[in-house]
Amino acid sequence: MAVPKRKTSKQRRNKRRASSYRLNKVTIVECPNCHEAMMPHRVCPSCGYYDGKEVLVTE
Repeated sequence: MAVPKRKTSKQRRNKRRASSYRLNKVTIVECPNCHEAMMPHRVCPSCGYYDGKEVLVTE
């Protein structure tokens, strides 16, 4: 069985654990109808279209 020769320092341990400690970037796509920035798979907040159909009536 493999046994470590030295104790892992707190700094080395914390550096290893910190690699997955960050926020993911928000995905933004262009609306195919009005070409505004929007989140994917959601109704466009500026024109109200989703999947080529008008879902929300906007003025």
